[in-house]
Amino acid sequence: MRRTLDSVIAQTVRPAKWVIVDDGSTDETPQILAEYAKQHGWIEILTRSNRGRRAVGPGVIEAFYEGYAAVKAADFDYICKFDLDLEMPPRYFEILMERMEQQPRLGTCSGKPYFPHPVTGALISEMCGDEMSVGMTKFYRTRCFEEIGGFVREVMWDGIDCHTCRMKGWIARSWDEPELRFLHLRAMGSSHKGILTGRQRHGFGQYFMGTWFPYMAASAVFRMTRPPLIVGGMAMLWGYVKSWAKHLPRYQNPEFVRFLRAYQKRCLLVGKKKATEELDEQILAAARRAQP
Repeated sequence: MRRTLDSVIAQTVRPAKWVIVDDGSTDETPQILAEYAKQHGWIEILTRSNRGRRAVGPGVIEAFYEGYAAVKAADFDYICKFDLDLEMPPRYFEILMERMEQQPRLGTCSGKPYFPHPVTGALISEMCGDEMSVGMTKFYRTRCFEEIGGFVREVMWDGIDCHTCRMKGWIARSWDEPELRFLHLRAMGSSHKGILTGRQRHGFGQYFMGTWFPYMAASAVFRMTRPPLIVGGMAMLWGYVKSWAKHLPRYQNPEFVRFLRAYQKRCLLVGKKKATEELDEQILAAARRAQP
């Protein structure tokens, strides 16, 4: 946590305001946060009661919205949902804002997360797609965030938002560049009962979002090539199939599901990069036509 705090304080462009939500911590977190808030007036701490259990997905967004309610969003051009287990390069926020100023239809963006190999310490990419801003640091143009209706309070909120951006005429992006690579101090999906449980949870999230099964199968095969080899992708697929077999609830937005599956089918046909480029060009063309 101190590494995260220090890396944000060291940014070339600091946040105008940083609301940190302490979601019922039972360790030294409150004292550490109070120490930093006392030193930096733009840091504000909100404390929630301990619910007594981890609530991955919905719990994260509940905490985010408690912080979001503490600010007047219209006073800010940009907002960021930001986790407290990241170490950021110094120009991170500066570069993202520069790119948003250059691209008016860019609604959300991010850099790329890396994590250290547990034995060698070598940095490993979490292999997040270029068509998404990553969930641990969702940087948004405030107008875009409001137009898409914010975050869904369920697992896969960080995929639904980017697809909704494109559906609503905004572009979502992330870049794997040296000045935008950041350290994820806990590997994605590993913070609650281990990484295999996290991969199963991702499979449920894909099911909940409405992902087309052939696309899910292709994604799981790809994930089998990433650590943890084989079993990570199998856990994802099992999470999806198990959710389908139990007839668990799904995201009730038919327009979104139609849009998502059309995009996924195009991805399987021409590749994700090409399918995303086609959509982005359609968005930019529509924006040009709308100009007076």
